[in-house]
Amino acid sequence: MPHDDAAARHPATRRVAAHRHGPGGPPCPVGGDESGRRETVADETPVALTYNRHSFAVMMASPTDLVDFALGFSLSEGVIESAEEFLAAEVVPLARGIELAVTVTESRALALRARHRALAGRTGCGLCGVDSIAEALRPIPRLDTASRIAAAAIDRAVAAFPADQPLNRQTGATHAAAFADLDGRILATREDVGRHNALDKLIGALAAAGIDTATGFVVVSSRCSYEMVHKTAAAGIPLIASVSAPTGLAVDLAEKVGIGLAAFARDGRFTVYAGCERIDA
Repeated sequence: MPHDDAAARHPATRRVAAHRHGPGGPPCPVGGDESGRRETVADETPVALTYNRHSFAVMMASPTDLVDFALGFSLSEGVIESAEEFLAAEVVPLARGIELAVTVTESRALALRARHRALAGRTGCGLCGVDSIAEALRPIPRLDTASRIAAAAIDRAVAAFPADQPLNRQTGATHAAAFADLDGRILATREDVGRHNALDKLIGALAAAGIDTATGFVVVSSRCSYEMVHKTAAAGIPLIASVSAPTGLAVDLAEKVGIGLAAFARDGRFTVYAGCERIDA
């Protein structure tokens, strides 16, 4: 299978020589000596997304859950409006990366080519390469759902979140995004070296599983940027909780589109920056 071949050729982690420095420790060896300590590190792979055989973006990503990534990226970036317009995705291993060959409906492919958009993505950089401010700040409809989330549910999901991150436990170098139901039970988690990629993978997984995104919320392991709020709102998710800080533009967008934004979510507490009406005490 193409997915298995890609995973074998481009694993998500690898072992490297590591020399810990500190008081009384041995000096770093010279001359190419790789004896001693070895550690597991997260790898990142160039992933080239093509749509109907036309190049669209190259993102640095963890080479896992790539079909989820393709579907979620397509939805959150407005390439398609619904999962039904996503016809197929083939993971093609290359010598120095992976091609994610996506097939969408012809009408969507034509509209995409008309946009003339080319992303040149660095690790987790959701807006790299966008060629106009209008494209970067493209409007998104306000969420009209009445979903409310209990504070206790947010606390419960945040507390369970670390246990759902095996790649980060191995490497300490990846981000994660999880979707929890209204009781705070985590239903799906995806990891990646890039925070935007992890969220796209999660959005794709939810769409593939047919999960109603209005019936839960997302927890992310990173700061909450404009792009993270934009992707959350585009997926119809009514609240995002991040373990770190938000940006001002993220707060503005959350207020504008009607989603809740809770940040510094850890240790049984969080700070609400937007959408207090989304949260039940």
